[in-house]
Amino acid sequence: MSDLFFRSAYCAASVASLTNIMTSKLFDGTAEWIARCQNWEGGIGGVPGLEAHGGYTFCGFAALVILQRVQLLDLKSLLRWVSCRQMRFEGGFQGRCNKLVDGCYSFWQGGLLPLIHRALHAEGTTAISLTNWMFDQQALQGYILLCCQCPNGGLLDKPGKSRDFYHTCYCLSGLSIAQHFGSGDILHEVIIGVPENRLKPTHPVYNIGPDKVAQAIMHFMQKDVPEMPNSRKN
Repeated sequence: MSDLFFRSAYCAASVASLTNIMTSKLFDGTAEWIARCQNWEGGIGGVPGLEAHGGYTFCGFAALVILQRVQLLDLKSLLRWVSCRQMRFEGGFQGRCNKLVDGCYSFWQGGLLPLIHRALHAEGTTAISLTNWMFDQQALQGYILLCCQCPNGGLLDKPGKSRDFYHTCYCLSGLSIAQHFGSGDILHEVIIGVPENRLKPTHPVYNIGPDKVAQAIMHFMQKDVPEMPNSRKN
């Protein structure tokens, strides 16, 4: 149920923000619940007091970004936790403390760091870089390209595992995050290997092309926000 809540809250916030149906009533109490799930490690668990997990942490924090409530969290504690999840030898990310590296966390953890970076920048933090995210982007690319690719196509968790669509998606998403830094007028690319390795940027909140995010927002801004009923009809 904890997994279902975090993924559902994130999906609901993503859809609502892209389709211009965000209302305070729709997400009443959501941000406060997510904040209660940040534990002593700094990451976010499935329920208050539970072990921090990369998937829950990304979904929870991305939802707070959309709801503009990231100030409810201890950002420095969160940064410390997620930055320690990149494995020194492999270069990829683990999802929890004392777990093995997993290709899907290339996005769940790798995509979380740009969101924290931007939140700290908005707070006026001056110690953050203007050229790269707060993880080893080249090491992550190396893990994905060398350890997660299947000779017959598709990407996987780690060597020895089977390829699947889930890990193919999030390995590629993490690879894109690791290749592209910044937005707007500040752009910096780090591409290892041949030029053909370059992927198009993905939006770190929605994990779709930034141009598609802009198109959706512009389209639905022209639509009226539907009214929510005051009570359920029998």
